[in-house]
Amino acid sequence: MKKLIKMLPIVAALTMVSCKKEQKADQLVAAEPTTEAAPVAATPEEMTKEAQSKPLTTLALSESNFEFGKIKKGKHVEHVYEVTNTGKNPLIISQVKPGCGCTVPDYTKDPILPGQTGKITLKFDSTNFDGLVNKQAEVYANVEKAPIVLTFSADIQP
Repeated sequence: MKKLIKMLPIVAALTMVSCKKEQKADQLVAAEPTTEAAPVAATPEEMTKEAQSKPLTTLALSESNFEFGKIKKGKHVEHVYEVTNTGKNPLIISQVKPGCGCTVPDYTKDPILPGQTGKITLKFDSTNFDGLVNKQAEVYANVEKAPIVLTFSADIQP
């Protein structure tokens, strides 16, 4: 509690220094860009180079292809691919890029330590499709052969 009381004047001073007199409360102030921000539209080559800039490792997938089988048109389905770090360095998945907007990825953002398992989930919206569809997503990670391609298929029924 004493530390908190001692820090209060410092926090108040920093708050006052960070405000500019000419700014009003309802003005939007854009933050300066940081060097950590990833480019919005990076090329596959740039994503591969960035992923491989970390110490390389190896991985094993539970599977690289999944078949949903027959699903009703408009249904949202998802599948989880397990990724095991089989190397000696932490596995870092830097990005998962689906082939189209009908697929939304989610993946383990924290480094996956050697021997540990992470997940890549692909969520598919079948609303705009009929019949047999094949989709893919590219996984960019610090492995020698990036990107890794995950695929799935579904037979969309009316």
